[in-house]
Amino acid sequence: MATTTTKTLDDLFLDTLKDIYFAEKQILKALPKMARAAQSEEGKAGFLQHRDETQGQIERLDQVFELLGKPARGKTCEAIQGIIAEGEEIMEEFKGSPALDAGLISSAQAVEHYEIARYGTLIAWANQLGLKDAVPLLQANLAEEVATDKKLTQLAQASANAKGKKAA
Repeated sequence: MATTTTKTLDDLFLDTLKDIYFAEKQILKALPKMARAAQSEEGKAGFLQHRDETQGQIERLDQVFELLGKPARGKTCEAIQGIIAEGEEIMEEFKGSPALDAGLISSAQAVEHYEIARYGTLIAWANQLGLKDAVPLLQANLAEEVATDKKLTQLAQASANAKGKKAA
């Protein structure tokens, strides 16, 4: 008879770390496509800047895996795949439309909010598990995600949403 081992907060932390690692890798692939699709120069530049930040976030996650003595490996995250697929749908359906950038920003913010939720949880658990060295790495990622979300909101309010209202 097979015995099931009781899962612990350590297991959940590692599982969630793999989830966000997979998500960041998927986002890294999606950002250049979003930059190409964006109509405004600010949008293009913002997506490319976030691509560079995402690369740094993946490197920090590599360090967290190293601290745990585990291989840096992702675990398929259906949530992020769904959010990215929605973004791709918007790129197709609104291509050439004045509402495209507003849609891209909305998709990007859905990604940011997912990441913010994941990093907030990982920080709380890292503190609880006494993973003191992992906390600043995760906090750095969280701070960048929050800053990106704010920039996206400003971009939307400054132009994309207003342009999207106009009929072509």
